[in-house]
Amino acid sequence: MQPTATVLVYSDDSNTREQVRLAAGRRPAPDVPLVEFVECATPDAVLRELDRGGIDVCVLDGEAVPMGGMGVCRQIKDEVFNCPPVLLLMGRPQDAWLATWSRADAAVTLPVDPVEFASALASLLRHKRLLSA
Repeated sequence: MQPTATVLVYSDDSNTREQVRLAAGRRPAPDVPLVEFVECATPDAVLRELDRGGIDVCVLDGEAVPMGGMGVCRQIKDEVFNCPPVLLLMGRPQDAWLATWSRADAAVTLPVDPVEFASALASLLRHKRLLSA
């Protein structure tokens, strides 16, 4: 198992980014690597980080301004070669159809529930590890 996984967190709200970091902790599950976070407050920063490479999972805030995580997700799924899995943060459970439209790999609702979030993130990290093996 790799020693760490890099998780990109996109939100214009620093409180949302903090909720994500706290919910995941250093390791969201015992069978996944330790996580390190790369925080982005703008869509351009997300694209720059993805161009650099090394991102294992993206967490995108669907409520971000000026461009929501759903739009960013759809864009990176179209434009980034070997796009990492995406965990979308949605404002309402009724927005699940939009998460599907954006091609997110998983979605959870805001505010971040630590148990639900850690479980979803760990699942994406496991899946990424299986694909890389």
